[in-house]
Amino acid sequence: MPIATVNPADGRTVEVFDPLDEAGVEARLARAQSAYESWRLTTFAQRAELMHRAAELLEQTNEQVARTMTLEMGKPLVQARAEAAKCAKAMRWYADRAEELLADEHPAEQDVKDSGGVAASVQYRPLGPVLAVMPWNFPFWQVVRFAAPALMAGNVGLLKHASNVPRTALALEELFARAGFLQGCFQTLLIPSRAVEAVIRDERITAVTLTGSEGAGRAVARVAGDEVKKTVLELGGSDPFLVLPTADLPAAIAKAVTARVQNNGQSCIAAKRFIVHADVYDEFLTGFTERMRALTVGDPMAETTDVGPLATEQGRSDIEDLVTDAVRQGAGLACGGTRPGDPELADGWYYQPTVLTGITPRMRIHHEEAFGPVATVYRAGDLDEALAIANDSPFGLSSNVWTRDENDRRRCARDLRAGGVFFNGMTASHPAFPFGGIKRSGYGRELSGHGIREFCNITTVWSGS
Repeated sequence: MPIATVNPADGRTVEVFDPLDEAGVEARLARAQSAYESWRLTTFAQRAELMHRAAELLEQTNEQVARTMTLEMGKPLVQARAEAAKCAKAMRWYADRAEELLADEHPAEQDVKDSGGVAASVQYRPLGPVLAVMPWNFPFWQVVRFAAPALMAGNVGLLKHASNVPRTALALEELFARAGFLQGCFQTLLIPSRAVEAVIRDERITAVTLTGSEGAGRAVARVAGDEVKKTVLELGGSDPFLVLPTADLPAAIAKAVTARVQNNGQSCIAAKRFIVHADVYDEFLTGFTERMRALTVGDPMAETTDVGPLATEQGRSDIEDLVTDAVRQGAGLACGGTRPGDPELADGWYYQPTVLTGITPRMRIHHEEAFGPVATVYRAGDLDEALAIANDSPFGLSSNVWTRDENDRRRCARDLRAGGVFFNGMTASHPAFPFGGIKRSGYGRELSGHGIREFCNITTVWSGS
């Protein structure tokens, strides 16, 4: 994929960018190392002042940033504005809390004596330059949720963004520079995927974080493992959305639609598999299908658009292949399943919101992630069957459960194999809560205190006199 801004609403190439050559990459690596040696010695107060300034600048340029995101990857403009606003809040959250989250810890006095010492503490120290390999689907949020804690911890960042969002990548670098961060604290590397391995292997890179596909995660983890470098991976998801007999059904149906088509259905934590108890299945399917069919598909810059184009032509082809395979093998098509018929949308990478039923394990969509506005609806006879369907996935990012029954809540919180369980709502990321998954959804955590400590040297400081 060339490094280029291509408008998914009409397939038009807006701008092509030259990738950095080896000398350009080397200059940025050297700058990052130099910046780290100074940045790690700054105080939390100094870092917080700059992070607050970055948040202010982001709020002032919200419309410009939002339009850049929508132009490059097609999310509805309303959602792009909300993404930029969310980033500013996260910056402030870490600016205000980093010092507390990374405060020294002190073992019990008796334990210190038993060790033969007179004093001991556990300190959180920065690691150094960290490489972030980030995706296009939330092009500002995915980066900020790494950058804000990493910079507040005293690390510096190098961003290898997805090749189809170069303007967004450069806007992120500019944001931190304008806020007054030391030159080299946060830099964008406009490089193709094939150049990432050499950057990971560079001795100045201390760790890598990646959000993206399972294939990309495996490739990065393989190289980082060979170099014995820390990694955090947030990969795909095929999150279940369980609807049980005591659910508030109208609320569940409304939220199910939002949970499936947010970001045009291109979200790792979007609910994708809707597992509905037999007692409420028919009513849920009818209401859900009606709402999915009623969504407005169109120009992502329009204020009234619910679902814009998929970000890439290949992404639409992948979704079409999954739906075709399922229907060929007997799945029911409750709505959608085609490209829009509107000739004004013909040049863009649009796909109709789609609902599939009668899914079986032999269908690819049962095990693969559907990265687009396509929902699969399953009928479950009881909670045991619902949990079995939910856990029959190679992914384990998050999950959603709708129920008023406390016993059901306890069972689901205990037995769902995922990094999160959200009751009577949809999965959402917030700086206060750890975010990440298990199985092929990756490992490690972003956000919260857990996330900021992922790229710290947890140091024991002990004194015998």
